[in-house]
Amino acid sequence: MVTRVKICGITHPDDVAMAVEAGADALGFNMYGPSPRYVDVTEAQRLCALVPVFVSRVGLFVNHSREQVSAICRQVPFDLLQFHGDESNEFCASFDRPFIKAIRVAPEDDVAERVAEYPDSHGVLLDAYTDGLYGGTGRTIDWQQLPVLQKAVILAGGLNPDNVAAAIASVAPHGVDVSGGVERTKGRKDPGKLLDFIRAVRAADLNR
Repeated sequence: MVTRVKICGITHPDDVAMAVEAGADALGFNMYGPSPRYVDVTEAQRLCALVPVFVSRVGLFVNHSREQVSAICRQVPFDLLQFHGDESNEFCASFDRPFIKAIRVAPEDDVAERVAEYPDSHGVLLDAYTDGLYGGTGRTIDWQQLPVLQKAVILAGGLNPDNVAAAIASVAPHGVDVSGGVERTKGRKDPGKLLDFIRAVRAADLNR
C-alpha cells in the first residue's frame, strides 16, 4: 500500500519544484482569500503550469459561490477540486470535475454519518475542527476516533515529519495532506521538512 502525499498551500515556484523533487503526488493551491497561503488566479495559473504530468493540481475552495468556482476553473487547470467549507454534495458535484470534501472532525461527530453526506466525492479529507477556522490550524484529530470508512480517506490536521508515521499506522489512510508542518514561514515550504515528511511516509508504508 502506497500512501499518497499532498503538499498544500503552495505559493511559490521554488516550492513547486521542491515538492515535486521530494516525491509529492499532489500539490494544493489555496483560492480562499483570508488564508495566509492564498494565491490569486494569475498566480495559480503560473504555478500550475510548472507542475509536471502525473502530479495532481488541486484547487482548494472555502464557501465560494458557484459563479466564483466556475470562473476560477475556467482559467486554472485544476485536476481535482477540494471543498473545505460548508458546501453540499450537490454543490461540489456541479462543476464537472472530480472533488474531495474536507470534513472538520469534532470529538462528538459521527464521522461515518458526515462522510455519507457526500456520496459523489472521490475521497474525504479529515481535518481537525476549530470553530470559525477552515483548516490550517495545526491541530491533530484523535486518530483513534476515526471509523473504517468505505471511502478514500486523506488524513490532515497537524501532521509533520515527527508524527505522520504514527498517523499512518493508526488510520491507514489513502493519503496524507500537509501544509504548515513542512513550512519555514506561512506559505513557504522548508526543503528539509518536505524531504523528512515524505521519507517518513515511505518508511511507514513499508510497515503497513
